[in-house]
Amino acid sequence: MNSKTDPDNPAAPPQARSKTIVATLLTFLPLLGILIAGIAFVSCSKDGDRPEFRLTYSIFFPSTHVHTKLAEQWAEEITRRTQGRVVIDIYSGAVLSSASENYDCVLHGVSDLGMSCFSYSRGLFPLVECLDLPHGYPDGKTATSIANDFINHFQPKELAYTHFLYAHAHGPGLLATQAPVQALADVRGLSIRGTGITAMIINALGANAVGMSQPDTFEALRKGVVNGTLCPMETLKGWKQGEVINYVTKIPAIGYTTTMFVVMNKKTWEKLPDDIKKIFTEVSQEWIPKHGQAWDDADDEGTQFVTELGKTVTAIAPEENQKASEALEPLFDRWAQEVKQKNLPGLEALVFINNKLGR
Repeated sequence: MNSKTDPDNPAAPPQARSKTIVATLLTFLPLLGILIAGIAFVSCSKDGDRPEFRLTYSIFFPSTHVHTKLAEQWAEEITRRTQGRVVIDIYSGAVLSSASENYDCVLHGVSDLGMSCFSYSRGLFPLVECLDLPHGYPDGKTATSIANDFINHFQPKELAYTHFLYAHAHGPGLLATQAPVQALADVRGLSIRGTGITAMIINALGANAVGMSQPDTFEALRKGVVNGTLCPMETLKGWKQGEVINYVTKIPAIGYTTTMFVVMNKKTWEKLPDDIKKIFTEVSQEWIPKHGQAWDDADDEGTQFVTELGKTVTAIAPEENQKASEALEPLFDRWAQEVKQKNLPGLEALVFINNKLGR
């Protein structure tokens, strides 16, 4: 693997990223050595043999989050089907790698597996970004299904430096704020948390995008660093952000998602025998609808959570939603032109998603 910038591969890490990873390794390798040594002592399979492969899995979600729980079940199922030949140690809550460094850490072998958001590595995934545009996804199950179909269909070479296992994506994004939003004019001038494509959505609506990952957003909302956040309803419970906002406004025109990856270090994948690779692939496919359904269930729980907290949940008026739709329309053309300059099939990608949504 070449760690220098590859002009033909937008996911090839620049030298600056390599230096960051090296610094991270120097800081944490002694600690990891102690942890792994301690874990290995109790990691025997049922017949007393040590596993052939012991892998680390870094997840940015906290340990209590539903998608961390699903990842744990996924790992347990792989251990079961491989009859203990593979054991996966999960490090949730971004303790092994931060949300924004998760992909790079898998790329460089700091962790064998990783789960985080594509949008946290802005610019590395130009074609995949299409999934996060405000397409008006109806729910997480649909967004998750389309995300996997999209990646499997286009095989983005930006993902070529890791082994892609599967993706999942939340239900339609909405606006959670400290002050009420009844019209598009109420959004203008606000500081709203958003990353990647969501930052573009925020700016298009006349607000100021403030980039940060979900783990940092609670404190930013609590301290008034930002006036609100774009997120799915699930986030208001899963990250407890509903405790520090007052209003939730549904704007159907936004309807974006944030696509999340589950990837494996390329060298780790290549070391696995074919029968184990097959199990990873099969279990991953089975977990796709589980994650999609979990997003929708979590949205329902998020709605209940903020309602019980006494927060106000409203939908913006149709005429204001139309204004939002018109404000966001240029994003699609701009995105398509940007990726066209990189010789990527932007228009084809937009058509693909519209067809999947039945338009």
